[in-house]
Amino acid sequence: MTDLRFDALLRSRIAGNLALRAAASLPLGGLKRAAVCLILTDDGEGGAALVLTLRAKQLRAHSGQFALPGGRVDAGESAIDAALREAREEIGLQLPRDAVLGWLDDYPTRSGYLITPIVVWAPEDARMSANPAEVEEIYRVHLAELGRPGSPEFVAIPESDQPVIRYPLLGTLIHAPTAAVLYQFVEVAVHGRATRVAHLEQPVWAWS
Repeated sequence: MTDLRFDALLRSRIAGNLALRAAASLPLGGLKRAAVCLILTDDGEGGAALVLTLRAKQLRAHSGQFALPGGRVDAGESAIDAALREAREEIGLQLPRDAVLGWLDDYPTRSGYLITPIVVWAPEDARMSANPAEVEEIYRVHLAELGRPGSPEFVAIPESDQPVIRYPLLGTLIHAPTAAVLYQFVEVAVHGRATRVAHLEQPVWAWS
């Protein structure tokens, strides 16, 4: 993953890989529906990057954590509509529906949500600005950072039969659900592999 330019070739590759594989849709089973937006953009030097945010400290849930733009799916919304709305509300990025390249598997969280990840392509001149009510900082993480040796990490815990997934990124450890979604994006969208992630665990402190 060393030569990932933000160009038409990469867009075609990612859209093609997503189209080749049916994303797994899971039953709600009492969970609340949510969506996140995986935004592919320029890293500022012609490379391809994904957008991560640092959530505002005053938020009631998951404050001060790194996350993908996203949130609850409102009544009458699709997951695509919700993901695009959250990108607009959180980072001021207005994206049309034809920016959507596809989506990944639903991921059930320990905190009661079923997340649908939507993959979108931002224009080269995309401008983003953090909504201070929700986002403290916006980061562009080069795709190569997600494929470094030893990334992600899989850690056994006594509380679960499944491994906790985490990414060493931005000077910290980013856990599932964000880590699971990032991992599946790399596996499926970039490499074209049939990798599932719904079984991957979150750390115990995120189980509420």
